[in-house]
Amino acid sequence: MKIIAMIPARYAATRFPAKLMQTLGDKTVIRHTHDNAVQTGLFDEVMVVTDSDIIYQEIVSHGGSAKMSMREHESGSDRIAEAVEDMDVDIVLNIQGDEPFVQAEPLKKLLDVFKEDKNVQVASLMQILKDQKLIDDPNYVKVAVDKNMNALFFSRSVIPYPRDKNIASIYYEHIGVYAFRKQALLDFTNWPITPLEAAEKVECLRYLENGVPMKMVVTEYMGIEIDTVEDLQRAEKLLAK
Repeated sequence: MKIIAMIPARYAATRFPAKLMQTLGDKTVIRHTHDNAVQTGLFDEVMVVTDSDIIYQEIVSHGGSAKMSMREHESGSDRIAEAVEDMDVDIVLNIQGDEPFVQAEPLKKLLDVFKEDKNVQVASLMQILKDQKLIDDPNYVKVAVDKNMNALFFSRSVIPYPRDKNIASIYYEHIGVYAFRKQALLDFTNWPITPLEAAEKVECLRYLENGVPMKMVVTEYMGIEIDTVEDLQRAEKLLAK
């Protein structure tokens, strides 16, 4: 089974423009993500897919593999679907470019679900959120799951809403790391943007709205996703430890 990691990398991020080219320690955010994905040893190939010549040159000039997108795309999944369309691959793992603390263990757990259950088409990672400030923060996408750990809904709002304060609720943060069987990814890019996806600006809702289950895998720690200047500052402190 051929497994590749694709890292969609857009230069003009809405909340934090050029965040992938910000320096974190001794190199850029996008290089941390790429290099750590390579170092996991889990993939037959790791490739950055980007709309930016700046990001493209940043990767290839340091010996990495990168590919320029030929079209404009609404989501990272659309971007990598274009890149893998003509590739011979079974499982595609999508690592967001702003996830510089990529680790092998959670990615292996994510890939293992495809070996354990041949019916799984799409899977993703989540971690428990305990800080109320982060639970309330719309930059942190929350996910509710059923008893089989399939996603019920993704939202920037607080889900579940704690109507009964006496009941302890578990809050999961969706981490922007997905794995797909190739055909499931190609199906995704052929579907139009769905209403809930458009409202929440959360692309994986497109799968749920089209009736495709998404298996969720709990990981204890995935580091920090760089969405804001404050996130970058937190990442710098973590890297310095």
